[in-house]
Amino acid sequence: MSSIAKLPQGTRLGGSLNTAKMRQTAFPGLDPVQPAVEQLATAGVEKRGAVFTRPEVVEFILDLTGYTADEPLHIKRLLEPSFGDGDFLLVAVERLLKAYRAQAPKDSAPVEDLQDCIRAVELHRETFRQTRRKMVILLNSFHLSEGEVKALLRAWLIQGDFLLESLSFCFSHIVGNRPYVRQELIPNALLAEYRRRFVTLFDRADLYIPFIEKSLEHLEPGGTIGFICSDRWMKNRYGGALRELISEKFHLKYYVDMVDTPAFHTDVTAYPAITVITREKPTATRLAHRPTIDREELTKLAHKMRGQAEVLNGDIKEVLGIVRGGEPWILESFDQLSIVRRLEAGFPTLKEARCKVGIGVATGADKVFVGPFDALDIETDRKLPLVMTKDIRSGNLKWHGQGVINPFRDDGILVDLNDYPRLSDYLRRHEAVIRKRHVAKRNSGSWYRTIDRIYPELTTVPKLLIPDIKGEPTIVYQDGHFYPTITYTISRPMNGI
Repeated sequence: MSSIAKLPQGTRLGGSLNTAKMRQTAFPGLDPVQPAVEQLATAGVEKRGAVFTRPEVVEFILDLTGYTADEPLHIKRLLEPSFGDGDFLLVAVERLLKAYRAQAPKDSAPVEDLQDCIRAVELHRETFRQTRRKMVILLNSFHLSEGEVKALLRAWLIQGDFLLESLSFCFSHIVGNRPYVRQELIPNALLAEYRRRFVTLFDRADLYIPFIEKSLEHLEPGGTIGFICSDRWMKNRYGGALRELISEKFHLKYYVDMVDTPAFHTDVTAYPAITVITREKPTATRLAHRPTIDREELTKLAHKMRGQAEVLNGDIKEVLGIVRGGEPWILESFDQLSIVRRLEAGFPTLKEARCKVGIGVATGADKVFVGPFDALDIETDRKLPLVMTKDIRSGNLKWHGQGVINPFRDDGILVDLNDYPRLSDYLRRHEAVIRKRHVAKRNSGSWYRTIDRIYPELTTVPKLLIPDIKGEPTIVYQDGHFYPTITYTISRPMNGI
């Protein structure tokens, strides 16, 4: 067995001290974090962000990371931070046992040899139990004794919050599908604890961001992380700190765009991508886009991506300079990267040019707050004409007549519904839906606010409209008259905007 990669002394780790458990021991009944963890441990599928990966994709990711049965996996260490139904865990353990059976000496001791080969964490209690039962069946199929099965599962499986758990060593491989949980669904006490521990969790970052941060911190030198999740953090503001962390200490080795592919068991609109990151000196990144979800085809693709440069073909590109500090990663139009770098060197940034970039308005209940402008039966000064992605899809502005309700006065305070009887009647008819939003539950007195404040003066300001982030952007100049619900840029920021 190889020696376990210990954590460097003094290293700051998100889970290096299980502070929540320490507080609970010192002050029983007073710790607000533990009840919040318990709330998520018993939550439904939507609240815990469970999305399940197809087996062909799991095999592909394990192949890309080099966790294959022809390797001496019994001297490796694999971490699965959120194992769910066991999509990754079961396949990884099966590969481990096959490799061990083929390579272990005759006098092998499975528990002693394998007990540190796997660490797998799952918060949801019932899911943990169900997957553990699957693991028992799998280990029994390799003719391990009942005692060996229990001992290995006791060492391998952890029921708890990965972001709070203490892990005693680093890993050669870390794989999985991080949970898709928005900040609004995390109890306040737990979110505050996460923010205290993880520098990458800021702005509107989803929970998978600190999952990646902690995984990186537990990666041993030369180790490999392979995961599938939304690619938004690679471009958006909230991913800047994580991108900078990767730029300083890691190498983006492989990137596979999985948008519009059936990578999961259910349809999701998460812009998925497979990302493989290593703790080694950065070189070129190999890129592939939207492969066919077929086991044989994905096996071939993994072999080519891991192979020598001369075997690369048109399906795989090698690109230098994708990762640079906290800057967004240019992954779709990578053939134009050199042009972008020249533009960056010769022209000021938007901030330096005193431009403002916004993302439009989030309401939390668009079916209520957004609708045909003329049909919104409320006072005229409580609604604004709204420009949406479909209005500029052709490259020119063609308004489809939508509007948005503005529940705010010009000073940012919510209007008094007694002063607006038609608005009050409209909102009361939809009150049940509006109150289900997290922003309404958090402050019942302002239940009818939109998530974002609305600035009516933005309607009349000239702006560039940019619908989302994609490979072929459509940018339209709009000289006023409409409130944006998509990304926009204005040249002279106004007070408060």
